[in-house]
Amino acid sequence: MKSKIFYGWRVVAACFVIACFSWGLGLFGSSVYLQAVTAEHGWSISEVSSAITTFLLISAAGQSALGRSIARHGPRPALLVGTICMCIGVASIGLVGRPWQLYPCFALLGIGWATLSTTGISASVAPWFERHQGRSITLAIMGASFGAILGVPTLLYIVDRLGLRGGLLAASVVAGLVLLPLIGAVLRYRGPEDLGMTRDGGLVGAGGALDLAEHIATPENRRRLLWSATAAFALTLLAQIGFIAHHVALAEQFLGKFGAGVLVSATGAVTLFGRLYLAKIVDGAPVRRLACQAMVAQLAALLAIGLFPSIPTLIVGSLIYGFAIGHVTTLSPIVVRREFGAKAFAEVYGTAATCIQFFSACGPAFIGYLHEQLGSYPPVLLVSAGVTALGCVSLYFGAERAT
Repeated sequence: MKSKIFYGWRVVAACFVIACFSWGLGLFGSSVYLQAVTAEHGWSISEVSSAITTFLLISAAGQSALGRSIARHGPRPALLVGTICMCIGVASIGLVGRPWQLYPCFALLGIGWATLSTTGISASVAPWFERHQGRSITLAIMGASFGAILGVPTLLYIVDRLGLRGGLLAASVVAGLVLLPLIGAVLRYRGPEDLGMTRDGGLVGAGGALDLAEHIATPENRRRLLWSATAAFALTLLAQIGFIAHHVALAEQFLGKFGAGVLVSATGAVTLFGRLYLAKIVDGAPVRRLACQAMVAQLAALLAIGLFPSIPTLIVGSLIYGFAIGHVTTLSPIVVRREFGAKAFAEVYGTAATCIQFFSACGPAFIGYLHEQLGSYPPVLLVSAGVTALGCVSLYFGAERAT
């Protein structure tokens, strides 16, 4: 008896698991590596941080090639290679004896993060859905929240119990044993056409879903649509990643170390609720307007903390900012998918993601430089609010207008 569950939802479930591991061992795991490596070897934070920056930049550089690869060959080859690189990179971090040896380790991790993060996941899901395009991508990327909530504490625990070498080796082995069979089995199809179906599960020739989004982008407006969205999310994520990286340092000045940790955890939990709410409403909403609303919320939070720095403002502002984090992160591929359609998505979003990730990788350094020049965080947050405002303006005025 054939399963009544549309195969595309299996792809979403697989990508959810992939996101749990990739965010847990990749983006959020980098903070664990920074702490563990410096404690193990006594190396400076700046030495290890430079290698982590390499990981982010290599990931950004690989986005365009990844999009073209998935468009031509489907997701399985690229994601299998990415998983192998990520596992080898994580295990190798525990084996290094000199600071320079971190760079090839984080370069491998960067290749893995490039293939297993937003571009790879959204390009794997995009061909399967039309009516549920936003919900499917949002649910798949929701694994990122669980990667932060569950993955990072687990990684810290096993490194503490098994040591740096044993802990990272164990983490990489578990990731490989879960992800390689999962990707090989579930992501073997390029799209519903391989199963004789249309998007959302209709039968070919039976009035399946139409790809209406392809009619939004035309030769005349595609450049404006693409680059207005790219600039908007690049600028907003520059401020967002910088805020996340410096959130503990900012909060510690008001709440102390323990209180800062509680606030950061609460912000992460609110981010999960934000993604759940987004999954509920996204398919029935104009996604550019939805993203603009999230950017305005972040803008208001930054202005409030910057203009009126106090414990209540910091707490409320952080929670509002956190609720919108999932919206901004998740909506960038959804905007491109809605406007360019499924067929062009992988290649088009690969180009956009290159620029977005290069900018976001500079976020921590950008906020750190501003803090050094301005002397405290409140004026830095006002500058970040201005950067977010520019992103919102780009997204709003770059939209296609009804004639």
